[in-house]
Amino acid sequence: MKTTYLSIALVALSFCVMAQNNTTGPQQLKYDVELKLAGTNTSNVAGVDSLLQSFVDQKKASSLVAFVAKDGNVVYNKAFGWKDIEGQVPASVNDYYILFSQTKAVVSVAFMTLVEKGRVAVDDPVSKYFPGISNQVVTKVNEDGTYLTRPAANPMTFAHLLSHSSGLNAGLVDKIRKAEKAKRLAANGTPEKEPEWVVGQRSFGTGNVKYLKEEMTALAKYPLGFDPGSEWSYHVSTNMLGYLIEVISGKTLREYVKLSVLDPLGMTETDWYYKPEALQRFVKAYSAVDGKLVAESNKFSEGTVSKEQTYYEGALGLNGPIADYAKFCQMLLNKGTFNGQQILKPETIALMTTVNQLPSVNAGGKGFQFGLGFELYNAEKKPVPAVSNTAFAWGGMYGTEYIIDPENNMIALFYLNMPKREPIYPLFLSKAYQLFE
Repeated sequence: MKTTYLSIALVALSFCVMAQNNTTGPQQLKYDVELKLAGTNTSNVAGVDSLLQSFVDQKKASSLVAFVAKDGNVVYNKAFGWKDIEGQVPASVNDYYILFSQTKAVVSVAFMTLVEKGRVAVDDPVSKYFPGISNQVVTKVNEDGTYLTRPAANPMTFAHLLSHSSGLNAGLVDKIRKAEKAKRLAANGTPEKEPEWVVGQRSFGTGNVKYLKEEMTALAKYPLGFDPGSEWSYHVSTNMLGYLIEVISGKTLREYVKLSVLDPLGMTETDWYYKPEALQRFVKAYSAVDGKLVAESNKFSEGTVSKEQTYYEGALGLNGPIADYAKFCQMLLNKGTFNGQQILKPETIALMTTVNQLPSVNAGGKGFQFGLGFELYNAEKKPVPAVSNTAFAWGGMYGTEYIIDPENNMIALFYLNMPKREPIYPLFLSKAYQLFE
């Protein structure tokens, strides 16, 4: 059954009664806290220390930083390992990490500020603002790249973009694009040069585009891979959302996200781009391979200080220190407020973080649920047993993770900068919850 904004809004209203009892929370994170009064003790903290140091000692992590706050009290904020192994520069809590898909949540919140302003509705068809968007679903792709389509069962809405169920660049569309690439190769006679990814952070390489608009206009010419709302296909939907923020707001994505989210929250070090001297703030990238730490390319951090700074993705591109993003997480836990600023209303936060937008069976796997910008945990699927059924979260490709758990009134963040790694985050998360046992 198709979920409309009206139906999910009615569900969200049921949460507003609860929200009225706690519409605000701590407006600043408190760092100098007495552990006992915050519900933990030095022994529990030492247990987290020991675990995280073991990851470094066993070469499962090059550098890492972890952050835990309950009731706004920061009970854990420590870094381990090396920011630069070759230079023997120790990691610190102030280091910059590449956040990749943690960008998506920030952009999703920025979009919802436009909804609250009445500039757009979640169930508006995307075609209302981007008439060129496809309303056809591909059904067959021939060997020469030609294809057949049928009309989509329903129009793509912004709810579909927010929940990665739009059908953009999904299913058989990849076969179309590969056939096109083969045709170009045959015509040119030489393979296409692989992009170097040196200008900003991009999903599809540097290409020749200076603006997100160019990529989204090119993407819109392809049919959809499935009917909007019928399946889950991750990533590119938030790029389209980012472009449409530009269309609706009249500002660049970077300008609007700063204006509506980053600046009000005091997230002064989170950005798509920086001045050249900021490059020394980034941890270097390594992978864990056969018990060793192997240096990786730092093209993503280097791209943040490029001279050309016109390309901003919605799906990735933000970077920064862990404490900055913790402010964003606390705002969500506070039901929309932080730093004396109301970013969103409690009912909007409830709509984003409590209402599953996906069909019960989807490509995310058994029990996978996704709201408007966040994975929703439930009894069937959660990272560790201690996580409550009210928690929501997401993460980034290089190992950055976070969780917001309203029932336990806590946030926890865990940052790595490793393309290849072991799944150590759940081990940390278990210890984070044990801090309060």
